[in-house]
Amino acid sequence: MPIEIMTEQKFYSPLKIGLFIVTIAYFLFSLHTMLVLSRVGEWEYLSGSFVFSIFVEDISGFIGIVFRFVASLIAVAAIIFYFIKKGLPAQITTKILRWILVFEAIYWLRLLPNGFFGVQDLVFIGFGNRPIAMVLGSLVSTAALLVESIGIPIALFVLAFKLNPNKPVKGGIKWGLITGTIYIFVFWLLNTSMWLITIREKGMEYLTSYPQNLLSFVITTVGLLALAIFSTYFTMKSAGTETVENLKLKPLGVIIVALGMYFLWNYLTWIFFGSVGGWGTWYAWFLGHNLDLWLLSLPLVGLPLLFERKAS
Repeated sequence: MPIEIMTEQKFYSPLKIGLFIVTIAYFLFSLHTMLVLSRVGEWEYLSGSFVFSIFVEDISGFIGIVFRFVASLIAVAAIIFYFIKKGLPAQITTKILRWILVFEAIYWLRLLPNGFFGVQDLVFIGFGNRPIAMVLGSLVSTAALLVESIGIPIALFVLAFKLNPNKPVKGGIKWGLITGTIYIFVFWLLNTSMWLITIREKGMEYLTSYPQNLLSFVITTVGLLALAIFSTYFTMKSAGTETVENLKLKPLGVIIVALGMYFLWNYLTWIFFGSVGGWGTWYAWFLGHNLDLWLLSLPLVGLPLLFERKAS
């Protein structure tokens, strides 16, 4: 009996429980998105030359969301089975993870039409006499769309290819770090563009008159960029790591906790203080259209990594 108790305690580690909760959050947010696809068909109520672009974006968006939901369903089923069986063979785990990565890559590919139409607007409409905040918002938003619809899928496809049980794990470690870094850069570009659009609509008073908005703006534009740069440094330094056991966990834990806290802080401040200064594009985006809000659960994975001595 004492031996069985010790084995059970060793199996249920804080890191595994954190991974379980993050997977559940990933699934629940994907399920919620599937249940509230009210935007599909909005082109029927619109008019003008942009109806076609809305039609294409909605259809591609719907297809992508379905693939992410399937990926989350596979992930939650796999981790539940893992806890029930007290483990899964490494080869099966790798295959499951590769399918999740492929479906997640297809999810991000859904934004290709958005990126195309964004570039088209910049080329054919130009900047004219538009305010500087509007110009910067359009440029950053288009850059974010291009990176997330091209860079992320490529990285995920390569990572899925590198995660082969018959190949050294060095390639998987390298591309896992590269993929994570690209994600952070995308979040910086995307959220920064939303703040620039909000400033264009609300004016600088929306920041200067409300410290909460100013702090959120600084954390987004400066904090996320600093995190992306640090993640790039860590990736370059760790890209040659031969085995998972040799990977430095504390810097990785810092990156994961910081990214998760960014989403968690913005969400909690809205719960406690509301949309200070009035509802705007930033709050509408972050709370209503942000399909990656599930990342607020990431600290549950990052914190255990800060105290892990060695990767297993």
